[in-house]
Amino acid sequence: MLTAITGINWGDEGKGRMVDLLSQEYDIVCRYQGGNNAGHTVVNPRGKFVLNLLPSGILRSNVVCVMGNGMVVDPAHLEKEIANLREKGIEISPKNLKISDRATICMPYHVAEDGLEEDRLAKSGSQFGSTRRGIAYSYGDKYMKKTLRMGDLVHLDEAVKKRLATIVEWKNLTMEGIYGTQPISLEETWAWCQHYAEVFKDYICDVGDYLTEADKNGKKILFEAQLGALRDIDFGIYPFTSSSNVIGAYAPIGAGIPGRKLDLSVGIMKAYSSCVGEGPFTAELAMTEEQKNELRLAGHEFGAATGRPRRVGPFDVVASRYGVACQGADELALTLLDVLDYMEKIPVVAHYSVNGEIVDRFPMGEALDIAQPVLEYLPGWHCDITAARKWEDLPKEAQDYVNYIEKAVGCRIAYISVGPDRDACIRR
Repeated sequence: MLTAITGINWGDEGKGRMVDLLSQEYDIVCRYQGGNNAGHTVVNPRGKFVLNLLPSGILRSNVVCVMGNGMVVDPAHLEKEIANLREKGIEISPKNLKISDRATICMPYHVAEDGLEEDRLAKSGSQFGSTRRGIAYSYGDKYMKKTLRMGDLVHLDEAVKKRLATIVEWKNLTMEGIYGTQPISLEETWAWCQHYAEVFKDYICDVGDYLTEADKNGKKILFEAQLGALRDIDFGIYPFTSSSNVIGAYAPIGAGIPGRKLDLSVGIMKAYSSCVGEGPFTAELAMTEEQKNELRLAGHEFGAATGRPRRVGPFDVVASRYGVACQGADELALTLLDVLDYMEKIPVVAHYSVNGEIVDRFPMGEALDIAQPVLEYLPGWHCDITAARKWEDLPKEAQDYVNYIEKAVGCRIAYISVGPDRDACIRR
């Protein structure tokens, strides 16, 4: 059984919370793309956890977690993330965490490049809203074949050092010649690699072999995505995207078992819209600053990885319908419905208007830049729904809102979260 949990919109939809909930039914949880440029927040009886690189299944002792070849891994960040979890009583060892030998290493100079370039672009207002964690530069070097992979840490021989020397020489053309910064030290970078080789050598393996064998033996595998469909490098709001393929179809590839196919795709979307970073975001045009701030505070909309305030707006039917199609979603989870408890009437972006024409197909390029929201309003329930555990517990207005969204995006909503706790979820 191969299942993918993916984001329908701009990311931060609550995927970590749903992975934590559903992982009780799975043997393995695998991240298949991205790095530590986003965070998954999970609240369970053991506390509140923010995960950047580790799969959310790490919080369950009976689950084996896999970091796939499609990821970029910053070993320094991963070491700290593991240490933080261990301080909270989470056991992590090579028995329950396996790192692909084909995963790309996010090197210190990638992080430095990211910050330098974002600062340069900011001078002209052209910045991407990067998290400055080196993700784009890691992926860029991967596709230029000028990087190291986690498997290289297992055998740091002279051949690897020679390759690193060539990479550092090339990088210094940029660091010194373009940015005017201090050159990268080969010896310091080599020592950095040696340190993390010692830390992670027992975790690094051919995860493709492991997952293939697990699948043959009937193990249930859950794939966890980072960000959402609208941040996909190919299908998202380019160039304001992530640097990897976040769509569910890529999950077996990024995990290390490209010959396998998904059995189930579960898409996650919020009961309203939120967005971190730059780029077109039509939904935010539908609210006043006061309304957006009220929604932001109600939903605690601040980035898990960066702490940045998220851009917010009403639920966007046009964008969500497109995201559902991109993810090939078989069913959906609607998260944070309880955040809307305070609203007397609830706005929904039902259509876009582009140059005066009503549009229902998600546009790209200039058309998206100028798109305006066309709103419909649904009655609010204006009461606390966080205690609801069955569909029948929800007030009629909340049921009507869920049914409206389900019909509008054309996919069944199977899960509804009504609070941050692990059990605050309704299964339909």
